[in-house]
Amino acid sequence: MAEHHVHTNGVRTWYAERGSGDPVVLLHGALIDSRCFDGNLAALADRFTLYLPERRGHGHTADPGGPITPQLMAQDTAAFLEQVTGRVRLVGHSAGAVVALMTAIARPDLVDRLVLISGAFHRDGWLLPPAAARDIPQVIHDQHAEVSPDGPGHFPAVVDKIAASADTLLLTGADLAAVGCRTLVMVGDDDAVSLEHTVALYRGLPDAQLAVVPGTSHTLLLEQPDLCTRLVADFLTADPAPTFMPVRRRVDRMSPRG
Repeated sequence: MAEHHVHTNGVRTWYAERGSGDPVVLLHGALIDSRCFDGNLAALADRFTLYLPERRGHGHTADPGGPITPQLMAQDTAAFLEQVTGRVRLVGHSAGAVVALMTAIARPDLVDRLVLISGAFHRDGWLLPPAAARDIPQVIHDQHAEVSPDGPGHFPAVVDKIAASADTLLLTGADLAAVGCRTLVMVGDDDAVSLEHTVALYRGLPDAQLAVVPGTSHTLLLEQPDLCTRLVADFLTADPAPTFMPVRRRVDRMSPRG
């Protein structure tokens, strides 16, 4: 695994690169870092070149000051794609899915395929309220301290910034309709994003597939790593197969019955 830094949108962004093949970018969730993909989606390196950037205030990437919002992180991600990968398959989990979705909306020229795992498009989709630093498991504090250039004492400030941005997630149906690439929407059947919201996300995207992973929660990548990785790999590598009884995807669904 190679490690690099690149300046993106005023941030000195750390990223790892592994594998070989067409580029795939993996975006981690809030308050964690790219190590969350070890033992699951990192296995995609056997067929792709994986890029694992760590966003502002997360992992090896310092907090440059100011807010940490999904809108800013989407701008950072677009700058990363422009400078490092070009047009790419983009995969995000949790807050990383939010950032991936916003990137695809703002810069459709940079996203070839999109995978949204346990992500929301509106604040009302989250079932859990924003957390304070005291509510975050100690293991997350410890992991941040292991690699953060800001030092362990800065973690509560990052938590507060993320929590403060929660109400800014207000995407609309028109925003979803602007996504021009094929998208896989994946969620656990007992996730922190409601199933109703996930279905609305799936239905709002023009060209989407939906996968509900049984017996899993918001940490479905850890709970069913092989199944989740296989679903993502199949979506990223295969063209859509025709179905025998389509309803939503019927090309003639608006024509009158004969």
